[in-house]
This record gives sequence, structure tokens and C-alpha cells, in this order.
Amino acid sequence: MRSFKLAEPRTVKQALGFLSGREEKTFLMAGGTDLFTEIKEGVVEPDLVVDLKAVDGLAFIRKEKEGVRIGAMTSVAGLASDPTIRQEYPVLHQAASSVGTPQLRNMGTVGGNLCQRPRCWYYREAKFVCRKKGGSQCFAVRGRSKYHAIFGGGICHIVYPSDLAPALVALDAEAVILSPRGEKTIPLADFYVLPSVNVRRENVLASDEMLGEVRIPLPEKRERSAYLKLKERSTWDFALVAAAVRGTASGRALSRVRIVLGGVAPIPWRLESVERTVTGKRLTEGFIKEAAAPALQEARPLEENGFKKALAEAALVRSLLHLVSL
Repeated sequence: MRSFKLAEPRTVKQALGFLSGREEKTFLMAGGTDLFTEIKEGVVEPDLVVDLKAVDGLAFIRKEKEGVRIGAMTSVAGLASDPTIRQEYPVLHQAASSVGTPQLRNMGTVGGNLCQRPRCWYYREAKFVCRKKGGSQCFAVRGRSKYHAIFGGGICHIVYPSDLAPALVALDAEAVILSPRGEKTIPLADFYVLPSVNVRRENVLASDEMLGEVRIPLPEKRERSAYLKLKERSTWDFALVAAAVRGTASGRALSRVRIVLGGVAPIPWRLESVERTVTGKRLTEGFIKEAAAPALQEARPLEENGFKKALAEAALVRSLLHLVSL
């Protein structure tokens, strides 16, 4: 591991100052659970690491008139244990509770989870210079592909590993991005980019920008939500496939439906066609499978991960039926 400098700003202004106009390789660190793994594995070699731990005003959960605001440095454990999140946003509570181990949830942050790098073993192995690291090929195409994307891959078949991202996209969350020019707010769904847009990045953050907070609108009456994570091990693990679903229930039917898959694409993968098909319809196992079939037919699995289509169907059936059985 190559040595690097460490900055410990106390304010957002100071933190952003370290990002502006520097030629050296500068990396922001939230909880550090992902960044230090990348450094130790030789995937990145920073000149400067900016530790956000002591920055004032980035760790909070506040319920306001328009909704709930969550600071980027809020711990995942704090998010999982917050009573407002648990009672009003079950999908987010369940997603946060599923992240890693208790130790990782205590160290990890909301911003770090939303901005983490992919877990693709070719990306994480320093000797493989894949497209994401400036190379000319995605090694998963002809290599080991069990955990890779079945949607949206194309030139790079990573899957985005965040549990919080699908849940927050399902909740129509917004991302607040901070920079020396001020702040801007965008839908969290627009925060992520496919490899076809920028193969070197997973999100829209410029080199002098950082995620400040996320905002979630207040839930409607009879709104229900759930997060279902299918994984290889019963203990902590990343999702093979996850489903974040939300809807306003009326008997066995749902309106304002949101369906977002995790573990299947380089970004949280929203199934808008399925949302339109199931809206207002009486939900049964057979109908959900029929509604999901066209969207799942668009999957383009690699040699070893075709099983994810069946898992995605099962996750959709189980999660949607759960909403109408509460």
C-alpha cells in the first residue's frame, strides 16, 4: 500500500476546498469500509484522503413538513434503528438492516453505501486492467460471471452492490449534491449512470462534488413497502437479487407502484413497465409472473448468471404479494 496524506476537515466548506483545483488524486472517505479495501487491494492509489468523519452537520435524520432528510454521514446502524424509518419506511429499514454485519453497519454511512464502488472481482483484482480501470475489455464476458449483471451491462457487467440505493429509489428519494458552487437536488434515480454513459464512474458526481444528504417524501396513507434480499449465504452477504417495492394498497391492488431491483444491473434497476401493468390490478402469483415476463425477457445473462432471472421473478412475486397481504 502506497503512503498518502490524510485531511480531516471540520466543515463542509473545508472538505469541498480539498476537492477543488487539485491535480493530485483525492478521495473522500465516509466510513472507510469500502475505500480502505480498495487501497489495500491496490485498486486505487490516492495522494490525499479527505476524512469526513469530523465534518459538522452531515449526520442526522430529521422529519420535516415535506418529508425526511438523512445526512450522508448518518451511520447505517443509526438509519436501521431510527423509529421514524422503521415505522414509516419499512423498505428502507429492512434494506439498512440487511447491510453487512453489525460492525459494518456501525462503521458504514448512508453516503458511503450510496457511493460505494462495485464488488466485481475483476475490478477488485489489481492485475486485471478492465474497462472500469481504463482497460479495453470486461473480463466477465468470457470469465467467471456468477455475480454479474443481467441488465444494462453492455461494455461493463458490474452490479451495483448498495442495499440502500434500490430502497431509496423506490421511495422517490432525492440526492442533495454539494460543491463550491452551492447545492443542487436531483432524483436519486438520476444519480447513477450506466457504463455506456461513463464506464469509469457509477454516479454523476464531479471531482469537486460530494453527496450531502438524501430526502424522502412523506408516505401516503395506506402506503406499504418492503425490501427482499436473496443472497447466497444466510449470514451477511451482498444480494444475488434484491427487490425494493412500494405501493398504496386498496384490497389486493396497489397504486403508485415502484419496483426497483438490486444485484442485477450496474445501477438500481427500475421496472417501470411492470409497475404500469400491475397498477390497479388484483395481485396474484400468476398475474405477477405474467406482468413481469416481458421485462425479464430483456435480461441478457452471461454464461454463469442466468439463474438471476428466476430469482428476480421469485423476488417480485414474494415482495408484491407481501404488500397486499399486510
